[in-house]
Amino acid sequence: MTRRSAALLAVLAVILATVTGALFSSHRSSAHEPHFAPTLTLSVGTPTERAIPAGFLGLSVEYPALAAYAGTDPRAVNPVLVQLLRNLSPGQAPNLRIGGDSTDSTWWAVPGVAKPYGIKYTLTPRWVHVTAALARELGARLILGINLELNSARDAAAETGALVDGIGRSSIVGLEPGNEPELYGSFSFYRLPDGQHVTGRPSGYAFSDYLRDFNRIAASLPKLALVGPATGGPRWIPELPAFLNAEPGVRVATLHKYPLQTCFIDPSQPQFPTISHLLSPLASRGLADSIARFVRVAHAHRVALRIDEMNTDSCGTAPGVSNAFSSALWALDAVFQMARVGVDGVNLHTYPRATYELFRFTHRAGRWSGFVAPEYYGLQMFAEAAPPGARLLAVSGATGNVRAWATRGPDGTVRVVLINDDTSRSQTVAVRIPAVSGTATLTRLLGKGVSARSGVTLGGQSYGTVTSTGLLAGHAAIATVSKTSRGYIVKLPRTSAAMLTIAPRAPA
Repeated sequence: MTRRSAALLAVLAVILATVTGALFSSHRSSAHEPHFAPTLTLSVGTPTERAIPAGFLGLSVEYPALAAYAGTDPRAVNPVLVQLLRNLSPGQAPNLRIGGDSTDSTWWAVPGVAKPYGIKYTLTPRWVHVTAALARELGARLILGINLELNSARDAAAETGALVDGIGRSSIVGLEPGNEPELYGSFSFYRLPDGQHVTGRPSGYAFSDYLRDFNRIAASLPKLALVGPATGGPRWIPELPAFLNAEPGVRVATLHKYPLQTCFIDPSQPQFPTISHLLSPLASRGLADSIARFVRVAHAHRVALRIDEMNTDSCGTAPGVSNAFSSALWALDAVFQMARVGVDGVNLHTYPRATYELFRFTHRAGRWSGFVAPEYYGLQMFAEAAPPGARLLAVSGATGNVRAWATRGPDGTVRVVLINDDTSRSQTVAVRIPAVSGTATLTRLLGKGVSARSGVTLGGQSYGTVTSTGLLAGHAAIATVSKTSRGYIVKLPRTSAAMLTIAPRAPA
């Protein structure tokens, strides 16, 4: 080896050592403080005045759906359904609204009276016993729709009497006469034998007409709290002050909200169901902003306000949107948005064969199993992020396509939810939380793609293609994130969500 070659090798060795040292040094420090620069920075501040009420997140089901979901044996109610409902209301009484379109097509058979036109579903003692058993097992609080479109005080009294006697007053939040009465004068109530369509009320049925009907039917019911007006009509929702002034027996004001609509709308409109429309701010923040003033109206009357029917598409038929992973991200953000404007609760609507159905079940050889839809995962992340009594924390800073929410639980635990709606790129976020230190845990909500209908995971776990327990299964994948000088650094893959959880430090 020549001296020139030896010198060259020595220089190369020095360079190699320098580079290697730098690499190892970088690796060691990155365990404590990532070296990639965050693209977005947000700060978590002080709590809002109002706590998220217990029972905030509930479900809404149609009358016939109870048998499909809970079964027909009051001694053996579907345990998978029971667990899935508990997952959305951990440590609290679930709120379950039974109604929807079937409110006005359901009755309790009156002896000696022929089944009226417009009735599609007849309640039975078995149905009532199953519902009572489900309510007892869950400690659930029920809102019960009562047929108003039938326009019969006698039938409404018979239906309500059977429900109250069989279920028990203590399980009933209130009675909700009618469902979306703004449609009574325009939508078909039934069809005559000759095929002619008959509406439930004359054309031009007005809010004042509804008030008279509501008052007359309500007077025939047992003395329980009333709920209403169960309207989603843009022309009728502004009538809420008049409704509450006229009906002092109402204890919960109820409105319906859907961001998208397949029926009677042009595909070019922002309400037409597409994934991009569902993930737009209009579908979540805009939806909540549209009822913010009515929350204030209800509270001024000392009445709670629930959005007791809500989901992605008001027609229930938006394949590729309502049943895709996009619905999980929408639900997570939309429910937080409702909490932001002061709503007292929301009920996500579901029924068999709806595209937005949250779950479906089979019952074979005495065993229940179920499929859990992507949207349910987003609701479960909300339930974990917003325990009863938690307060929303102010979040500020440039968030771009990332939606950010933060809560402080009654035990002092801080949870920060980050939602990346961007369908093309990931985001990196630095989360600054003054006066909070310690290591955070990171739970991710992931899908195989924004349009995927299966393969969703929450914290690495899943309900799979079928669940017989109603519990997440598989190996949990919960990461830890240390606080750096720039805050907690979180990288969000495209169309995904994540939750940081920082528990208060125990006293030394």
